[in-house]
Amino acid sequence: MILSASGWRKVFAESGEGEDYSPAIGQTNRELSALIAETFAEYIKRIYAKKPVIAVGMDSRPTGKEIADAVLRGLISQGIGIHYIGIASAPEIMAYGKTLDGFLYISASHNPIGHNGIKFGLNDGGVLNGEENAKLVKVFLEKCSAPDAQLHAEKILSDVDVGELRLAYALASQYKKDSLWTYEDFIRVVISGTTDTHEQDELFSIIKSSIMEQPLGIVADMNGSARCQTIDETFLSGCGITFLPFNNEAGTIPHAIIPEPENLTWCADVMEDLQKDGETEATLGFMPDCDGDRGNIVYWDEKEKKARAIPAQEVFALCVLAESAFDIWKQKNMPHKSLLWKAVSHYGRNAVVVNGPTSMRVDEICRAFKRDLFRAEVGEANVVNLAREKRDSGYTVRILGEGSNGGNITYPSAVRDPVATIFALIKLLVIRDSLNLDGSLNKGLFHLWCEKSDQEFKYRDDFTLSDVIATLPEYTTTGVSDELAVLNVQTEDKGILKENFRKVFVTDWEHHREEMEAIYGIESYRVFLTNGTVEREVSIDESWNNGNGGLKIQFYDGRGLPYAFIWMRPSGTEPVFRIMCDVRGNEFAAERSLLRWETTMIKKADSN
Repeated sequence: MILSASGWRKVFAESGEGEDYSPAIGQTNRELSALIAETFAEYIKRIYAKKPVIAVGMDSRPTGKEIADAVLRGLISQGIGIHYIGIASAPEIMAYGKTLDGFLYISASHNPIGHNGIKFGLNDGGVLNGEENAKLVKVFLEKCSAPDAQLHAEKILSDVDVGELRLAYALASQYKKDSLWTYEDFIRVVISGTTDTHEQDELFSIIKSSIMEQPLGIVADMNGSARCQTIDETFLSGCGITFLPFNNEAGTIPHAIIPEPENLTWCADVMEDLQKDGETEATLGFMPDCDGDRGNIVYWDEKEKKARAIPAQEVFALCVLAESAFDIWKQKNMPHKSLLWKAVSHYGRNAVVVNGPTSMRVDEICRAFKRDLFRAEVGEANVVNLAREKRDSGYTVRILGEGSNGGNITYPSAVRDPVATIFALIKLLVIRDSLNLDGSLNKGLFHLWCEKSDQEFKYRDDFTLSDVIATLPEYTTTGVSDELAVLNVQTEDKGILKENFRKVFVTDWEHHREEMEAIYGIESYRVFLTNGTVEREVSIDESWNNGNGGLKIQFYDGRGLPYAFIWMRPSGTEPVFRIMCDVRGNEFAAERSLLRWETTMIKKADSN
C-alpha cells in the first residue's frame, strides 16, 4: 500500500486486478479500511478537545461503497461525528470540510478503476502535509503489525453501534445538500477573488452579460466521475453558460480515468459533432478524473475548424496568465478591497508556487507579471504547503499548482478544481477591452498579458482562445502519459539510484559536453533537489541522495539563460519511476534526445 500525503492507495478490488470493475473488496481490505479510519479518528481526537465532526465521502469507483461502510464503522467506534455525503468530488468535500473539523475522502484520483484509497484533512481545505501524514503512517503500521491486528479490526467492524451507522446513512441526503451549497458559495470566492458578495455579483454580472452577447457552451465528458453529482450543471447554467455533459451517470465509467490527451478525444469528438449540428457555442470542454479535482481542456480551434486538446502544461500556463492578469484588472476595476483582496495590495509581493517538473514557460509568464516563482516536490500537499509558507512570509500567492498534471489551485482553495480552471479561461475570454468614462482604454485580460509580455503587436479585438495560446512562451515538454516518461527500475532505494546517477552524469557530461554545445547551445548546468516544500541546489561533489524526492538538472545556453531541464522522481501514487524533459522552443527532436539520454543514464545507474 502506498502511504503518501496525497492518499493511501492500493488495488482494493478483491481480485487484486487494477482494471477490475467489481465492487467487492474482500474481508482483508475491509479490515484495513477499519484500521485506517481508527487511526485517523485517534489523530483528530488529539487535535480537538470537543467531539470532532468530519465529512466523509467518496469518488465514483465501484469499491467506494464497501470501503465507506468499513470506514464509517471505524469512525463510529471512536465516537467521531460524521457527515456522510456519499459520492462527492474532492473540491466539494474539502470545501465542506472547512465548515467542520476535517474530512476523510475515499478516492484513488486518476489511478485505474480497481484502485482506491483514502485521503485525510483537517478544516484548512487541503490534505494533511507530509509531516502530519507521517504520524498517521507510523501509528497505522504499528496497528497492522500488532499480533491481534486482525481480531481487533474484526471487532471494529462487527461491534459497531448499528443505530449510529443507520443514522449516518439516513442523514446523507441532507448533508449532501449542505455540502453542495457550501461548495457553490466557496467556488464563487475562488473565481472572484473576494468574499464580498456584492463584488462577486459584479463580476458574475460581467461574465453573464458577455455570454449573452457571445454564447458559450461547455462540453463535459464526465466519464462517470464524482462530478456527475456536484454543482457543475446548476452553477454553469446560472452563469448563462450552456452545459453539455455526456457519460454523466456516476459510477458508469466508459473509458480510462486519467484526463490526458489520449482520453480527451471523446470530448473532442462530441464537440466536433455539436459544431457540425450547428451548436457553434460549444467552444470549450473538459474531462475530470474520477475524484473531479483535475479537468484538462478541449477547445474549438476556429481557424482550423477542429476540436483540440490543450496539453496539461499549457492548461496550467493559461491559468497562471489569466489569474495574474485578473489580479491587475480587478484592482483597477473592482477596488472595494474586501478582506481577501487586501492581501494583494498590502504586501505588494506576489508569487506563484509550482512543482519541480512544471514547464519553464510558467517562469516566463511570472517574469512578465513580476511575480516570484517557487517550486516544491511533486504532490499537491507539497505545493499547497509551500504556498502557505510563502503567505506566512508576506507573499500573496493566489495561483499555484502542478503544471505537469494540469489544472490549477486558486486561493483560497487548496485543491485543483476544473470549475476554477474553466473560469480562469472564461475570464480571459470575456473580460475584454472597454472604454472608461473619460474615454481612456480599459484593457482586458488578454490585452494586459500582451502588454506585459512585449507582444502587444499580437493583440486583436476579436481574439479567440487560439490567439491566446499562440502568445504562450513556446516549450516542448514530455507529457505524463508519454510511454517514455515512465521507467521500471530495479534499485529499491531511489536515493541510492540518484546517487549512482550522479556518478554516471558527471562522466557522461564530460564525454558529451562539446556535442551538447554544438547541437543545443548548452554550456552549463545546475542541479536542484526537491523534498516536501524545500528546493535546494547541489553541486556535483555533493550527494544527490534525497530519498524519494525530485531531482532536476537544468541546462543553460551561452547567455546564461535556461534552455532545458531533465527531471526524475519515483511516483508517490504508483510503483513506477517518472522522468521528463522540458526544452525551450518547438524542439521535439531535442526533447526526445535529452529524454533518451536521461533514460540511458538512469539505466546505467540502475545496473550499478
